[in-house]
Amino acid sequence: MQVLRARSASDELRDLWEHALKRLTSHRGGTELYNTIRRDIDGDALLEHVIVNGALWTIGDERTIIGFALVRDEVVEGVFVHHDQRRQHVATTLLRALMAGEDPPKDGLALPGDRGMKSLYESLGWKARLLTMRGE
Repeated sequence: MQVLRARSASDELRDLWEHALKRLTSHRGGTELYNTIRRDIDGDALLEHVIVNGALWTIGDERTIIGFALVRDEVVEGVFVHHDQRRQHVATTLLRALMAGEDPPKDGLALPGDRGMKSLYESLGWKARLLTMRGE
């Protein structure tokens, strides 16, 4: 599998992005995390914005993209792997490649109760160090 910085928004990448947003916003805290990721950028322009700024990394082969990670300011803000490719260490491979790169991420965001993401980060040697609480 190849890990590459996204250079353009192909239809395939747009489809994965849309699936990731639907999944994100369907979880507890997802809308708040999306707003944190969006950073006052119009939602329709966000994908193009993160690509232009070199913050989106893809994983796949010559034929298809099966996942991506959004990394800005040394923070993994999101990881998404195509449903059919989950539990095959795709996200682990992606994050390990990023950690071996020139600007490795130091932190990662996860939704409340997202044991899978927390376990992924822990498998990389990271420890939970911040929990954000909000009154409704």
